Amino acid sequence: MTGELGYVCPILDSQYLRTIDQSGEEDIVVRRQSLGWMELAILGAVPFVMVLGNSMLIPVFPKFEQVLDINQVKVGLLVTAFSLPAGLLIPFSGILSDRIGRKLIIAPALVLYGLGGLVAGIASITMDKPFTTILIGRVLQGLGAGGTYQLAMALTADLITGDKLTRYLGFLEASNGLGKVVSPIIGSLVALISWYAPFFVYGILAFPVAAAVWFGLHEPNPGGKGESWSQYFTTLGAIVSKKGISLGIAFLIGFLALSVLFGFLSYLSDILEQRFHLQGLAKGLALAVPVSAMAATSYGTGVFLEKRRHLLKGALILGMVMAAIALVLVPLGINHRFGFPAAVVILGMGIGMVLPPLNTLITAAASQDERGVVTSVYGTVRFFGVAVGPPAFGAIGFQHVGLFYGAGALAVAAALLGYLLIDPQRLMTYPATS
Repeated sequence: MTGELGYVCPILDSQYLRTIDQSGEEDIVVRRQSLGWMELAILGAVPFVMVLGNSMLIPVFPKFEQVLDINQVKVGLLVTAFSLPAGLLIPFSGILSDRIGRKLIIAPALVLYGLGGLVAGIASITMDKPFTTILIGRVLQGLGAGGTYQLAMALTADLITGDKLTRYLGFLEASNGLGKVVSPIIGSLVALISWYAPFFVYGILAFPVAAAVWFGLHEPNPGGKGESWSQYFTTLGAIVSKKGISLGIAFLIGFLALSVLFGFLSYLSDILEQRFHLQGLAKGLALAVPVSAMAATSYGTGVFLEKRRHLLKGALILGMVMAAIALVLVPLGINHRFGFPAAVVILGMGIGMVLPPLNTLITAAASQDERGVVTSVYGTVRFFGVAVGPPAFGAIGFQHVGLFYGAGALAVAAALLGYLLIDPQRLMTYPATS
């Protein structure tokens, strides 16, 4: 059969999706078992571009303070102005994507993300006091970021059925991790041109990715099955009623994992400069070590779990335990030549092992027609985890060993809750009302 997707599609399972072919007749297609490399590259580009939003500017903060004549509190607003709108908008973009389709949200969101960067960049060139306008540009970027990564995960799950979903979600997580690795390096290098040059990079990267999403991905059944709003929220209520405990613990683990990762990165940034006297590009490369370990482990875990879905829960728990061990090792190995680097790498690997099974369990918890809002709530949880980690670590104090023992204890507690309360079979079976 042929249709909007433009290929003959054999029946692979019982979940049919409807679409309309060019003649206007209803056609029936099903999700595929694999994606082409171009489709996968486009989907991976979405989280890669999104994660540059904050990380690429961090190495340039001292220059911002100097040129714009602002203090550390105000320069921190450049992060807040991006992260807060993104976190608040994500659930609404998920609901809307369930109603009108993923591409219709992702592509314009990427355009808005790029335009926000151009607003900030042009203001930096043309205005004597551009800080307020730069903040407006960052708000626009945050609003755009709220419709990107989580919907890319939902779209991937819409497109794929079978064992390879875990591999592909691991690839998206690895793309996200790669963005975290290279963004401080890109920011440092581009800032050599000018302090405001990084703002223009957002548009240079976001606009082509938006076009690729729009023209290069064929979305099955955009807009769902036409439920009324009352039916839609009734179905969501059934999902929460049947799967709420497992979903809630999964969200909690995602929040804690990202909080620990970014809190630790803020600690690492400080100690690399204060204790090891690393700055600039050398510091950026050192910060890339745990994130590189996370990205590589994310992809490897996704590949390993591809045909081993019965191990999803075990991988998630093992990853949190590894993170806990690494956190305990940090104060014990700080003066050890190999102990401290080992703790850094183990922490990255632990978080990298957690995210692919977590992504799979959450994206599989709802059918296509409700998946957007479920993954988007997960995205908000992750965004707030990233936002909470660094100030929480800083408020307790990097010098207190209790910080790392306490964080390790929280990771163990999360692993225990996951072991006791997450039911993979319940999460990955729908409809929820069955």
